[in-house]
Amino acid sequence: MEVWVSYLADVCMFLAVLFGGLCISHILQKIVKTFYTLVISIAFLAIMFKRIFNTFTRDMAIDLGTANTLLYVKGKGIVLNEPSVVAVTSVDGKYKVLAVGNEAKLMLGRTPGHIKAIRPMKDGVIADFDIAEAMIKHFIGKVHNRGILIHPRIAICVPYGATHVERRAIQESAESAGAREAYLVEEPMAAAIGANLPITEPVGSVIVDIGGGTTEVAVISLGGIVYAKSIRVGGDIMDSEIISYMKSKFNLLIGETTAEDVKKTIGTAIYDESYEKETMIIKGRSTIDGHPKNVKVTKGQIAKALAPCVNTIAYSVKEALESTPPELISDIIDRGITITGGGALLNCIGDAITNTTNVKTNIAENPLQCVAIGTGQSLSYIGKLGYAVLKAY
Repeated sequence: MEVWVSYLADVCMFLAVLFGGLCISHILQKIVKTFYTLVISIAFLAIMFKRIFNTFTRDMAIDLGTANTLLYVKGKGIVLNEPSVVAVTSVDGKYKVLAVGNEAKLMLGRTPGHIKAIRPMKDGVIADFDIAEAMIKHFIGKVHNRGILIHPRIAICVPYGATHVERRAIQESAESAGAREAYLVEEPMAAAIGANLPITEPVGSVIVDIGGGTTEVAVISLGGIVYAKSIRVGGDIMDSEIISYMKSKFNLLIGETTAEDVKKTIGTAIYDESYEKETMIIKGRSTIDGHPKNVKVTKGQIAKALAPCVNTIAYSVKEALESTPPELISDIIDRGITITGGGALLNCIGDAITNTTNVKTNIAENPLQCVAIGTGQSLSYIGKLGYAVLKAY
């Protein structure tokens, strides 16, 4: 009898454990199923929110130039064009940004000891990472003006000759400034797109983009770059040549802003005897006694000062033509050479290139904005332009 009671007790215990396990298993299944459903719902809502949010965040392009930074927003065009200058002050060994863009440029050469006006870009690439990041973030916020939730897809142009490290620095600056995705666009290709050249057709096109820090020369056909070269000669070097000329010829010390004003006013790429009649008064400081001094210079003298830079650019274009396949040369002779960038506004720059290459030149419409516009439009060419449009490393 006791054996049967013990056996019955064991059976009851087994059934109790089995039933309890099934209950627990059923409860766990419900918990897992509920958790899985919750995760799927959250993921779906996140995707929907991202899509809805992205519809209000337009693609943006940045022409991060040595002299000026331009921002292009899809559907709006150029929305910002300001100098690439940042004014900072040192606080506990760290820089604090005081002004960016137009306000900061007004401070160049006029700041007290504790304030510095810095150009974070040099030769078309980033020279000061932290300052460049602050500048990009400021410009993006100024354009969108909608707080920290803005994370646009950004395309940034880079010089053709930029190194891997320089490209990486530009990408990281854009991402740190809030970019959702960062794309790098070769500057010659961006300039060609902005100048409305037939880049995807089987014809040869030559683009010469004369910027502040670099000059990009490229031959383009079928959506690819056949030949390209980037030289570290641009508007800033021209300003430096004017400063050196005034110092050596007239013992007059002038600043970058004054030199740029001289270049824009009476600067020319070709010398002519008639230019000796056109003059301009330049104000500066004497290098002999340190006193303020006024000097009258002629347009012809400034042409002589700019001659080394102009010759370097012209011979770079000639070298590009010499390296171009014969079949494309015939197209280039018919279509001519297109010039973009701020340097395109230098008087007679097209004539100087034509005299060296024997090929006609054309100044692009809105040459200052071609690179920024082309960089923005390049996002629609992804997959068609090969390595000319790259998602950064």
